[in-house]
Amino acid sequence: MKKVHLIGIGIIAIAIMVIITSMRKDLTTYASFEEARSSGDKVKLVGQLVKEKGVEYDPEKDPNYMSFFLKDEKGEVHQIVLRASKPQDFERSEQIVLTGAMKGDVFNATDMLLKCPSKYNEQDTYIKAQAG
Repeated sequence: MKKVHLIGIGIIAIAIMVIITSMRKDLTTYASFEEARSSGDKVKLVGQLVKEKGVEYDPEKDPNYMSFFLKDEKGEVHQIVLRASKPQDFERSEQIVLTGAMKGDVFNATDMLLKCPSKYNEQDTYIKAQAG
């Protein structure tokens, strides 16, 4: 084989490894607060906003800090801290999917996906907030 062919094969192999590595970082499992606490790994958490406990967000103080309480599918309630701006219609969300990890009793979210009621049709509307 020529050197050019070997270099081309090497570049393709490196590209495949980079793609696999980047995809592996995004793989997370769905968990409850209890499972997130025991694993210590990055997980996806599904739940509903506990509106009675309020939402802490002051864009003048820190536009990339938001804190609220979430009730998971097993009924457990914990504080969530998201280092991103507050999404539009946050309080109207029917369901919240968070990606992050538990640290003590607080779930530190890096990504949030909202399932909101649609005002136009029967399909669900999703709003995504991502910490950068």
